[in-house]
Order: sequence, then structure tokens, then C-alpha cells
Amino acid sequence: MNILLINIKKLVQIETGETKVFRAGKEMSDLHTLDNAWLYIREGNIDSFGEMKNLDKSKLTNISEFTTEIDASGRMVFPSFCDSHTHIVYDGSREIEYIDKIKGLSYEEIAKRGGGILNSAKRLHEASEESLYNQAWERLEEIISMGTGAVEIKSGYGLTTEDELKMLRVIRKLKENSPLTIKSTFLGAHAVPLEYKGRQAEYVDLIINEMIPMVAAEDLADYIDVFCDKGFFTPYETERILMAGMKYGLKAKIHANELDYSGGIQVGVKYGAQSVDHLEYTGDDEIKALLGSETMPTLLPGAAFFLGMIYAPVRKMIDSGLPVAMASDFNPGSSPSGNMQLILSMGCIKYKMLPEEAINSVTLNSAYAMGVSDILGSIAVGKKANLFITKPIPSIEYMPYSFGSNKIDRVILNGEIYA
Repeated sequence: MNILLINIKKLVQIETGETKVFRAGKEMSDLHTLDNAWLYIREGNIDSFGEMKNLDKSKLTNISEFTTEIDASGRMVFPSFCDSHTHIVYDGSREIEYIDKIKGLSYEEIAKRGGGILNSAKRLHEASEESLYNQAWERLEEIISMGTGAVEIKSGYGLTTEDELKMLRVIRKLKENSPLTIKSTFLGAHAVPLEYKGRQAEYVDLIINEMIPMVAAEDLADYIDVFCDKGFFTPYETERILMAGMKYGLKAKIHANELDYSGGIQVGVKYGAQSVDHLEYTGDDEIKALLGSETMPTLLPGAAFFLGMIYAPVRKMIDSGLPVAMASDFNPGSSPSGNMQLILSMGCIKYKMLPEEAINSVTLNSAYAMGVSDILGSIAVGKKANLFITKPIPSIEYMPYSFGSNKIDRVILNGEIYA
């Protein structure tokens, strides 16, 4: 299907000439747009775009009576959001723990009682692959409707070889059937199972010697991740796991510095991690380590908001010259929402990001954080046509400003009208 969008009020996040892989520092406030524009999609990709006054349909490649024409008068067109950190494959919800949080129990206290990740692991063990797939599919449908076009999904609620493989096979099936661009991450080091309490080193050995080789043998993951933080995995254990994964071609990602200054950011940079995520505890040493690296600092404001935690020092990070990405952390325990429109708003409300900075953080920079900024994250000739058309809105700033409503009218994924 070829699609021609006309009379676009504003085409947002355009790139002409050489494309960026991400924006950092002062460049994060650069957001290139085009008013009163047209956009032509051919064979799933962005073919061309320009101002309406210069549109000559006769010069568009393969345009015919079979081309679908959409009048976007009063509406804006954005590249789809890229959600670079989620845990969408899980069984059921954890609202009872939500009540525990209201009563004042901390994340670590709930985990020590067998709640948190271990609770999800128990439920996942008892769930069938079919049930997990069906539940995850509903969540994917929901995030598509809110503008997400690419998503990274982690394992980590298995915590046994069999159940980690089960999760990853569900993710593979979602990849095969969903119109979303999906990346898969092996996160066996998400928590230490109760049966390994006091024997954490043995569980690390299990991850290294059994889980990773079997994940690689079935080609089930693009990345490997570790929860390197207070009460979870140490920097030394993290290094061991990352090195083992890299031997099988799995690039690193890290949960880092959510609960304390853990050293996880420095380990991530050392091993060329695609991203280090959470980052509530980020100081001068962490910023210095990240500067000049190819590792994307990724913020998960939904988790900080839901858990009542401190917020990462984003203004300091950007003013120091760093790029930042934002993702939803969609999961049942600490961020039960995949709404990237809300994440965009949180960037402005909680991190004091300019709308332009926040938009870059959920499109181009988050595409980089999941390794797809060469094909997604901006409006550029040759990139995949993953876009959304807004409802009539007055300005770009309205996107983060109106945090409680779905501002999306229509979704296009892989050059096909999805909704």
C-alpha cells in the first residue's frame, strides 16, 4: 500500500540530508518541523515529503489510483514512539503490592517478603505460553493505540532456565505476529530466586553456564541485561554475566542506579552497553563516565513516579552534554502503564525538560536505546513508515501539556494504516 498524507499542519521530527543517530546536550532542544506539509509512503518506507505548495503528484514514484490519500488538515504527524524498556510479558497484575506501597513499605521490603519480581516469577511459572502471549498481545494493542511503534521486551520473570526460555519464546512469537518493531532482551539476572537465597554466586553461575548458552542456541535475544543495584547484583557479578553474554553476540543493557549509587552506570559504559536505565542516582562521576560514550542514559519516569522515588538529575545531565532517552518500564509492579504520551508529559513535568527535548527523548534517542535509530525515530527518507497522526491540536507543546488524553487519531505502522 502507498499512502499520501496531505495538508499536514506540522510534520514533526524531520531530517534532511545526513541523519542523526541521537541528539545530545544542547542539540536535544533541536526539533525540526515542516508546516503545511505532505508525506508520501511507498512500500512501507518514507519515500519523500515537502511543503504542500511544492507537491507535484506526477513526480511521486509509483503513485496511482491505488494510493490511499489522507487529508491531515489541522493535524500533526509524528514518528511513532520507541519504548526501549518494558517487561510486557507477565501474568496478571500486582495491585495488592500497590496497597503495600501506599502503607509505606519500600520496594526492597516488598521484595524481601517474596513480593515484587519474585511474585511475578511464581505466577509466570504457573502460566501457559498461550496465556502469556494473549495477555501480552492485548498490552501491545493498547500501546499501539497510544502511539508506540517499536518496543523492547525483557524476560526476567522466569528466573529458571525453563521459564526464562518460555518468556523469550513468547517474545519471539510476538515479534513474528505484531506490526510493532520488537527487540528482545534476556534478563535472567533480574532478581535472585528464593531457592538461591544465600547462594547468589551459584545463581550467577547458572545464568552464565546454562541460561545464556541455551538462549543463544535458540537465537531468542538481541540484548542481555542485569539489574545491577543495591540488593540485587553487584558490579562484579554484572561484569561476569555481560562478558558471558557478549561471547554469544548479546549486546549489553543494564538496570542501574535506581536504588543507590551502584556502579552499574560505569560497568555499562565499560562494556559498551546500548543503554543504562533508571539512573535516579546519577552524580558527577556517573555523568563523567557517560560523556563521550556510545551508551544511552535512559530514564524511566513511570517507575520513579509510581514508587515515589527521587527523580534523576536530568537538567544537569543534559546541560553537561549528555543525551537522554525515556521509556515506560511497563511492568506489573513498579510501572503498570505503557502510555508513552504520559512519559512524554512526565519528562516536562518532573524533569523540567523542554517539549522539544522530551520529544527527542521518546523518538530518536529512545530508538537509539533499542538499536533502531537507523530505521526509526524520525521522519527521514528511507526510514520505516511508523507514524501517528494526531487529533486536531494547537501546537507541539500541547502534546506534553495535555497529559490526560489520547491525542492520536490514526496510526501507521510499516506503511500500513493500523488504526
